[in-house]
Amino acid sequence: METVAFLEHLQKHPSYKNQITHVAQIASREPSYGELAEPLHPTLLSYMEAAHLIPLYSHQAQAINVVRSGKNAFVVTPSASGKTLCYNVPILDTALREKRSCALYLFPTKALSQDQFRGLRELFDFHQPSSQLPGFSGLECAIFDGDTPTQERGEIKRLARLVFSNPDMLHLGILPHHESWSRFLRQLRYVVVDEAHVYRGVFGSHVANVLRRLRRLCALYGANPQFICCSATIANPGEYIEQMVGLPFEVIDEDGSPYGGKDFVLWNPPIIDQAGATRRSANTEATLLFTELVSSGQRTITFARSRKLTELIYIYSRDQLAKESAALAQRIKPYRAGYLPEERRQIEHQLFDGELLGVVATTALEIGIDIGNLDATILTGYPGSIASTWQQAGRSGRRGERSLSFLIALDNPLDQYFMRHPEAFFGRSCEHVLINQTNPYILKHHLLCAAWERPLDDKDGDIFGAGFAKARDDLMVEGLIRDRQRKWYPSPRVKYPANEVNIRSASSDRYTLVDVSQGYEEMETVEAAVAFFQIHPGAIYLHQGEAYLIDKLDIPSRTAYACPIDSNYYTQTKDITDLSISKVNTEKQLGGVRVHLGEVSVTTTVVGFKKLRQLTEEVIGEEPLDLPSQTFSTIGLWFDIPQHIIMQLVTRGLDLAGGLHATEHAAIALLPLFALCDRNDIGGLSTPAHDDTGSAQIFIYDAYPGGIGITEKGFEIIDELWLVTLQAISGCPCESGCPSCIQSPKCGNNNEPLDKGAAKVILETLLGC
Repeated sequence: METVAFLEHLQKHPSYKNQITHVAQIASREPSYGELAEPLHPTLLSYMEAAHLIPLYSHQAQAINVVRSGKNAFVVTPSASGKTLCYNVPILDTALREKRSCALYLFPTKALSQDQFRGLRELFDFHQPSSQLPGFSGLECAIFDGDTPTQERGEIKRLARLVFSNPDMLHLGILPHHESWSRFLRQLRYVVVDEAHVYRGVFGSHVANVLRRLRRLCALYGANPQFICCSATIANPGEYIEQMVGLPFEVIDEDGSPYGGKDFVLWNPPIIDQAGATRRSANTEATLLFTELVSSGQRTITFARSRKLTELIYIYSRDQLAKESAALAQRIKPYRAGYLPEERRQIEHQLFDGELLGVVATTALEIGIDIGNLDATILTGYPGSIASTWQQAGRSGRRGERSLSFLIALDNPLDQYFMRHPEAFFGRSCEHVLINQTNPYILKHHLLCAAWERPLDDKDGDIFGAGFAKARDDLMVEGLIRDRQRKWYPSPRVKYPANEVNIRSASSDRYTLVDVSQGYEEMETVEAAVAFFQIHPGAIYLHQGEAYLIDKLDIPSRTAYACPIDSNYYTQTKDITDLSISKVNTEKQLGGVRVHLGEVSVTTTVVGFKKLRQLTEEVIGEEPLDLPSQTFSTIGLWFDIPQHIIMQLVTRGLDLAGGLHATEHAAIALLPLFALCDRNDIGGLSTPAHDDTGSAQIFIYDAYPGGIGITEKGFEIIDELWLVTLQAISGCPCESGCPSCIQSPKCGNNNEPLDKGAAKVILETLLGC
């Protein structure tokens, strides 16, 4: 792609208002090759030579050598670097030499599992009698997930040697039925965990326990499989993967693949209100860039943050392109979760074959799936992590040609920080991936599942870690397991516990959403922890891209009643939070400031909601709500505001409460710079005089029961967090605060009080500036 020429074209466009704040020209790179310590099986080598996969890139050769030496391997390299061969080569080489060896492939989504399955079969011609390269006879490979027909499952259990699945199916459909998988588990040599960076927070903490349950059952059948894991680049690969699996790993992170180079553009929507620093909608900017790229014949993906915005950007782009050419408007489509599998496959093939020029997608297309050679990617808002940003941007230029990527900033502190500090974006390493495998709210569920699969014993403490004994004892107190001669069995009232555990959420407590217009047909379930935020009375809820109005929420029966609506607005809740300190775990002194980390109890009450017009985000109404409070225990950090800072604020006539509140908002918004998390994974509270301490305090806490490791990381880097928070607030051109610096869309107090000047004084003094 002629990236420079296209950028010059944009700068001449009538809608161009100096949106380009920075262009990083990322250089191309030649490949680096490596050698294998031992030759491959001749049959496998023949296939690879025919597919032009020899010579191997250096990281591929290193990973294969590590696996063949008997170690667990973690390959951490960018998108499109050929990580798939790092696991397929040693697995197939072993399969050809050991006629009963098996491997389990785990992918985070069914779509990716199916894509990798097709790719393996196409590459190695499985079950093709006329193949010119025979030798794989007897190597049955199969997909085993929720879409696998019942009549095929028995044959897969009896015959398959390579099984493609996902952690959900492993948890629900394989481990509880391990007796019927005994052949497979007994011969299991390898477990592949691809796109491992996806397993973070609550989901990752669940998956870590699922993998321990797998290891436990493999030991029962005399197997000790090796793990081959792959990930996009992250900051703490060794620490993370050993927490995830519970075994030692060797990390391979030197990428030897070629790279065609990229122009990466930071694009900031123009200010339309100087006083408030309000900017033009990022969705409007995405429509402009997408239609210009498609009109120029450039194959493009635009990533949007939600299903709703995916559809809206697509509609606006389609209508804009139709003015130019009806045929051109037919060459773009939306792509998101919620579509039928066959619809998604059709779009993937159309994009791969060049029939489509553009797709507007959610993160459903971020990982793995091969969609061919693309010229450009547009990211509508910072995806929440450096890792995800490069993962999405890496979807263009996947065949070695030079490509173009745009990051369109949203009106929030983190996006605007990057626009003003491009060096922080391009110079920053990826974030730490954080999990908390011993979170008691998660571990207890998996110990009950493990007891169902095989009675617990004292040796299981070596597998499940330090929280094992307490979680086991808690299950006994609750009457869910019973002790028989130091073995713990499920009590008779426990029925298939895996079915009660959703591994993608912190709680199994859920609300049912029903469609009143379809005879009260069940639509989906919603976690109880977020139900009051998403399905409160009056909420606009999206289900498979369609808008529904929540008419009624019946709390005792855990049921929400919805009806379809043609809505031009969406809803956003307002809440208030109370917090009490339960226990101080550790403290440290930074200058004259005391910083604490410990256990806190958080009580949240949803008090109302706002109606915001789509795209413009104009507030068109507010309504109160009367809902019960929700309380949970978690991990938090907090720091004292010394008296001399308070006196400075008083002397300058600044608002202490407003300064604390502004600092809290901005710090929460910027913590995802350091930890792989979303702003919604974190909560906060600020007060001039907290009930437990009598002092001015700012709290930041994990927004999940038991914590998931985010605030521990925040405690570790608190001085760095203060610095970037000060830079974000000081660098914003607004007069008194705006969504780009200190206002929060989650604030239950309607962003009042806020004092930008006071926040600057607080942070400058904390840092000793």
